[in-house]
Amino acid sequence: MAKSLRLHPDRLFPADERTRAIARALYEPIRDLPIISPHGHTDPAWFAYDEPFADPAQLLIVPDHYVFRMLYSQGIGLDTLGVPTVDGSATAGDPRAIWRLLAEHYHLFRGTPSRAWLDWVFAEIFGIEVRLEPATADHYYDVIDAALKTPAFRPRALFERFNIEAIATTESPIDPLEHHRAIRDSGWAGRVITAYRPDPVMDPENPGFADNLIRFGEIAREDVSTYAGYLRAHQNRRAYFREAGATSTDHGHPSARTANLGHADAEALYAKVRAGAVTPAEAELFRAQMLTEMARMSLDDGMVMQIHPGVHRSHNPALAARFGRDKGADIPIPTGYVEALKPLLDAYGNERDLTIILFTLDETSYARELAPLAGHYPALRLGPPWWFHDSPEGMRRFREQVTETAGFYNTVGFNDDTRAFLSIPARHDVARRMDCAFLARLVAEHRLEEDEAHEVARALAYDLVKKAYRL
Repeated sequence: MAKSLRLHPDRLFPADERTRAIARALYEPIRDLPIISPHGHTDPAWFAYDEPFADPAQLLIVPDHYVFRMLYSQGIGLDTLGVPTVDGSATAGDPRAIWRLLAEHYHLFRGTPSRAWLDWVFAEIFGIEVRLEPATADHYYDVIDAALKTPAFRPRALFERFNIEAIATTESPIDPLEHHRAIRDSGWAGRVITAYRPDPVMDPENPGFADNLIRFGEIAREDVSTYAGYLRAHQNRRAYFREAGATSTDHGHPSARTANLGHADAEALYAKVRAGAVTPAEAELFRAQMLTEMARMSLDDGMVMQIHPGVHRSHNPALAARFGRDKGADIPIPTGYVEALKPLLDAYGNERDLTIILFTLDETSYARELAPLAGHYPALRLGPPWWFHDSPEGMRRFREQVTETAGFYNTVGFNDDTRAFLSIPARHDVARRMDCAFLARLVAEHRLEEDEAHEVARALAYDLVKKAYRL
């Protein structure tokens, strides 16, 4: 007999009855607030053309590295999960068989945030009332597949059902943004904007950098053979992205290092970069210099700057060679901020009109570095727990370590940073519940008045993210 799937109404709230009651009271007024998703990797083509999602596997397994990295860790090849290859060679093509693989191994996700998100999607979006396991795999597949064939499960309808006020995708400077143009031209009222991610033309170690640089000059209509022309190209493309709704830039560098070189030194470094003759240390210096240049441009054009450092990308070279980047083999690395950010902060940290949002995968830096920095510099704000720490425990650790130094109002609420569209409301619900649980403890310990906690709960769910990202 199939086991029931039930989402407990008090999930993630404190076990103590009195504190749990406070958390419930804080959560009720904010549970249905509009969702602002200011940074993520959903595909703008979904919203531009509003075509049905192909099948349950293509929607929930194939594009989601949270899902397939766990399966891969247990010896299940990405080819058997239908993940596309770099060279276009064939992988598994039967979506029902792929779905059955997930069902057979769903126990691997016990205790993980992926399990919480997926169960929310199954119960709340598709109305499924039994747990996913081998015996129910075909039932799940049939229910989801039938739903995806209806107008109510088209991307725009789901966007509206999820009560999304705004969502930002992330594009390269050499992206023509034709999908965003199609969204605007369609007359649909949903707010889907882009974000400027210049890594492909700012990181000399990025695959294809030389070709990207040529295309960058062409699309920006600037001569990028000089450093001055290269900077103008960024300014031009940033302006083009702002016309497409962008309010932010995003930088996924290996470290948080910044630099503020003199013009002659920066020109000489760029000449080496353009010639493809840089050492790893020089590549790092160029990325560092460009973070400071991006901060200067943000001060000029008002775009919010996000820095997402501290990941060893594609740690598994064999997997990267066959399947490409972003295939679940990215691993967090220790990251320092105090000395790394100092050149940028010396130049622009005191600017009240500049917003730089810092993220980390190195939780040891929260109380020691990030909270003290954000608790001092007007330009700095702290992004929410990200990637590996986008979880109930990660959210709890974040609030416990940063609040006493940076407070609540030097943080920027929550963003989901996801490719998995249907998980967006699930992720926001987890964040809202965990923030209410944290606030409830402060109220129960008489460290915060309940009326103040209600104000903070709303700020963390909605107000702070809207303000920080200028939405």
